[in-house]
Amino acid sequence: MSVLRITFLGTAGAAPTIRRGLAATAIRAWSDRLLIDCGEGTQRQMLRYGTGFKVDRILFTHFHADHYLGIIGFLRTLAMSERTEPLVLQGPSPDVERSLMKAIHLGWREYQFPISIENVAPDQVIERGDYLIRVVAADHRKSAVGYSIEEPPRPGRFHPEAATALGVRPGPQFGVLQRGEKVEVSPGRWIMPSQVMDPPRPGRKVVFSGDTRPCREVVEASRGADVLVHEATFSDIEKDRALETMHSTAREAGEVAAEAGVGKLVLTHISSRYDAQTEILAEEARSVFQGEVIVAEDGMRMEVGYREDSSEE
Repeated sequence: MSVLRITFLGTAGAAPTIRRGLAATAIRAWSDRLLIDCGEGTQRQMLRYGTGFKVDRILFTHFHADHYLGIIGFLRTLAMSERTEPLVLQGPSPDVERSLMKAIHLGWREYQFPISIENVAPDQVIERGDYLIRVVAADHRKSAVGYSIEEPPRPGRFHPEAATALGVRPGPQFGVLQRGEKVEVSPGRWIMPSQVMDPPRPGRKVVFSGDTRPCREVVEASRGADVLVHEATFSDIEKDRALETMHSTAREAGEVAAEAGVGKLVLTHISSRYDAQTEILAEEARSVFQGEVIVAEDGMRMEVGYREDSSEE
């Protein structure tokens, strides 16, 4: 099974705490190393939690300071380490170029590695070979997006005994059927993949909401996701404050997860008010969502498997 791993580097809301750094999440997606947001202090969190500095692409959800100011120190560290590999920085307009161009040149003039700054827009699909990144519209105080990492459907389970009973010879013909192609077992007699294989199985999907109010776009993007990482800045007691600041409560995150039918809900972007009382948030989400609910902690690592019994993989 190809690697799909999430490491939470910073899970705080707008202000860091002793327990939590500012927003940043490292993702190992197949051979790619991604970073979603890069709050102040992210590079230290990378060292602390062992993700390393080998990052191919940084996906910014938006350009409030707590989500991107860490890029200044991180890029300078990369420059001092004599990096030569290109780095792609992506985020929503109109802030992506204005904010990042100022940040990347603060305190450093020239980089010996190529840096690409690219705008992304809702519904855009970034093809990455083994998987894709889908850009998701969010509802925040300024232009903001989330991201969905999606694996294409996998072939259904192959039944060799059924194929043999139909006259298929073990060996290369098995491989042809598993690739979705028909085989001829005798003149004019063809066996179709659907005769010996189960229907295709869904690939893995992980959705990151970024900072947002509950919104239809995140619900639709999260349909059937294995994991939804959704912000839960406030508890329901402060729902008026959540509305004012265009954030979500834990209960609202649970409602999004329930409507989308996700497998697991991870709450992040935790206000300092709940830094040591996260069970309040978890219980609120569980009151409306029957699946597994986890409150992310800095350093938490999650391997994303398939929803069906992993013993078959």
